[in-house]
Amino acid sequence: MFAAAGLLACAPALACSRPLNMVSEEWPPYSFTNEENLQTGLDMDMAKAILKEAGCTLVTAPPLPAVRRQLLFERGEFDLMLSATDTPERRRIARFSNAYRHETVALFALARDYPRYAGINSMPAVLRAQAAVLAPRVGWYGADFAHAAPGLRAGGRLHEFGSFEQGMRMFGAGRAPLIMGDRAAILYEAQRQRLALRQLPFVLQQAPVHLMLSRASTTEDDLARINAAIGRLEKSGALQALRARYGVR
Repeated sequence: MFAAAGLLACAPALACSRPLNMVSEEWPPYSFTNEENLQTGLDMDMAKAILKEAGCTLVTAPPLPAVRRQLLFERGEFDLMLSATDTPERRRIARFSNAYRHETVALFALARDYPRYAGINSMPAVLRAQAAVLAPRVGWYGADFAHAAPGLRAGGRLHEFGSFEQGMRMFGAGRAPLIMGDRAAILYEAQRQRLALRQLPFVLQQAPVHLMLSRASTTEDDLARINAAIGRLEKSGALQALRARYGVR
């Protein structure tokens, strides 16, 4: 059963075509359950602000495995995903809002092992070094990683994880010498698990991220209302204030 994350008072003429359902996700610092058992984090706080400004209702369900979450989204059984990269493939099943922040995807080594990997400055260099990599199971992490992943997988050097908590535990246990993913999420979890990391001297992707709406269950008018809300909140400085609170662009 869905639990209301934000019930917004507005005239029916201003509302989205339906309440927008999403599956919550434990992905600190972007989305997580706090000590009061409320969903918070940068992306959750920004989504709540945007949808409130748009006159929409946000409804959240408990977390699901990433692959099942994606399937339900494609079917239109829920409507909204956060922190999405706009790709041509995804546009077949989704509508993308205007960007509301940027992300950086990078590779990291344990600080004690960094000198061994400091010369790696690209994904082809990762392949040449025969280094194994831990990476999230689901998501888009840039064209360079997408091109390198089949070779890593074929060589048994790509190890996937479902959550950053799990991935960091695998990393700390020595499952692979390198870990890849969203920079802020990796550094947050490394600090929580008291692991000292260093970023390799290149980034895989620096890109805007968007709210992603299911084509099967939302309308172009819903998207227009959300984009207008993002524009107003950027102009007022409200979104920048939220990003600054979490130390993110």
